Amino acid sequence: MAWLHRVVNGGGVIDREYALGRGRIDICVQWPYTDADGKRCWQWEDIEFKVHQPRQPDPVEDGLHQLDGYLDRLDLSHDTLIVFDRRPTAPHLLERSAIEQVTSPRGHAVTLVRA
Repeated sequence: MAWLHRVVNGGGVIDREYALGRGRIDICVQWPYTDADGKRCWQWEDIEFKVHQPRQPDPVEDGLHQLDGYLDRLDLSHDTLIVFDRRPTAPHLLERSAIEQVTSPRGHAVTLVRA
């Protein structure tokens, strides 16, 4: 959060647990910009966090379905899902960490970060 605050310092906003009707986005970053017509607009980016708990299925599928709802309500085309693996049997952090582009069930682009 501290790193994100420094990124948006000077005009942006960071909301935690941003409510969107049902469910909540974990972090929503809003950044102002001026469009080609000189009108002030806002860029929205959101980040969803999931934890892979012991004896539980991988939360990616549920996370992607959840993001579809957010993306539709915010009229965004892409999102970020970060999954932290807390299982005692998980591979070493260096082996399991990865960033990849995936597609949600409704066809949205999602950056999936595993840690």
